Amino acid sequence: MISLRGIAVTYPGPPPVHALRSVDLDLDSGQHVAIVGPSGSGKSTLLNVLGLLDRPTAGVYQIDGTDVSRLPESDRTGIRGSRIGFVFQAFHLMPYRTAWENVAVAQLYRGVPARARRAAAAAALDLVGLSHRRDALPTTLSGGERQRVAIARALVNRPALMLCDEPTGNLDSANAAAVLDLLDGLRSEGLTIVVITHDAVVAARAQRTLAIHDGVLSEAVSHG
Repeated sequence: MISLRGIAVTYPGPPPVHALRSVDLDLDSGQHVAIVGPSGSGKSTLLNVLGLLDRPTAGVYQIDGTDVSRLPESDRTGIRGSRIGFVFQAFHLMPYRTAWENVAVAQLYRGVPARARRAAAAAALDLVGLSHRRDALPTTLSGGERQRVAIARALVNRPALMLCDEPTGNLDSANAAAVLDLLDGLRSEGLTIVVITHDAVVAARAQRTLAIHDGVLSEAVSHG
């Protein structure tokens, strides 16, 4: 599904900063992969490349055989909206919009009619176990519930790839475990998941762990 060959990202200097150095990576459908590394190692840059937020300086990034690194930005935006979901540590929910409205906004930019947006948001919230909280504001939700709303928002467009940046970083251990259980269930249904984390417990839940250091990616541990 995902193939990276010789991906490099260099920010101009002086001196130039080599954020990624000739990264090769293959991801199959339904894989759960953790990427670990110290601050400044290139984790976020790699996530941004995978999410079509940044273009690589060199190399080829293919999704289902298409080199998306060379596509016009309008095409990349379309693929990002339809094929890729994002989950962040800070949730990024609109505080004065209900749970279902926060989920539905992900479809707004795709021109989905209002009734269809509401139905899709309700289905996504049901999938993450929050149908009973669909009319609640984020300020009345627990941290774990807010992260599940964020996951529902990432799922509402039925993506093939979910990119998670420290998804349990703001959660206590019980809520973190619940979110990881949810990710396990999504992976079992065929969703490809890439998680950036500093947490060894989070990394251990993945099938593969990749380590990145100074922009160089390497296989760390296979979890079966």
